[in-house]
Amino acid sequence: MTLPKITAIIPTKNEEHNIREVLESVSFADEIMVVDSFSTDRTVEIAKEYTDFILQREYENSASQKNWAIPQATHEWIVLVDADERVTKELELEIKEILKGDKLKAGYWIYRRNHFLGKEVKYSGWQNDRVIRLFQKSKCRYEDKHVHAEIIADGEVGKLKNRLIHNTYVSFDHYLAKLNRYAAWQAEDYSDTQKITFYHLGIKPAVRFFKHFILQRGYKDGMIGFIIAYCQSYAVASRYIRLWISRNTNKK
Repeated sequence: MTLPKITAIIPTKNEEHNIREVLESVSFADEIMVVDSFSTDRTVEIAKEYTDFILQREYENSASQKNWAIPQATHEWIVLVDADERVTKELELEIKEILKGDKLKAGYWIYRRNHFLGKEVKYSGWQNDRVIRLFQKSKCRYEDKHVHAEIIADGEVGKLKNRLIHNTYVSFDHYLAKLNRYAAWQAEDYSDTQKITFYHLGIKPAVRFFKHFILQRGYKDGMIGFIIAYCQSYAVASRYIRLWISRNTNKK
């Protein structure tokens, strides 16, 4: 059976430290599309060594960027990979084997092996991290959310056995910057919260810490697990602090 052709889509913004490795990991695709948010480093220059299909668009949020890019792919099957992710050879072979079948689904969940500050995180709530990254463009699009948007599929979704490698953050400063950026966006997504109280600023962050460090066994990841739990609790507090500030500073 002829293997359906695949378009690999890679969103980028100042990813010169990542772009070469991720492009090499999707070299099996029939078409590679780089969707760049006007990088100011060498991202585009390096990408041109691998593909001529480079589009540029101002970044609004991840879902918007991906939904804009998907319809522009030539082929029906999409493998979408962020710049900090890598498709392993095992995953590549599994994708090819799946696409040889005659009962294909609308999309497929792919689990991720997450690395943080140079260490693989095996617990802390990240052990079951998965994303839909192999899908049919005519049947899938991302939900309209600023943060953690997932694909809405028109049809059944399967799952693959092999995992993506996810090099989560380059540095702790990069991690904090991303947490702050996400907190600002989530404040918009949570704008229908009726009233910000001590529950949102104190209890919810504490519950988030307990969830990651105790319930999801972050303590087994050692100090890395503690840092993840602490930062996740900070992100929850930051979201509601930003929402409270926005509401109260806009009052006349």
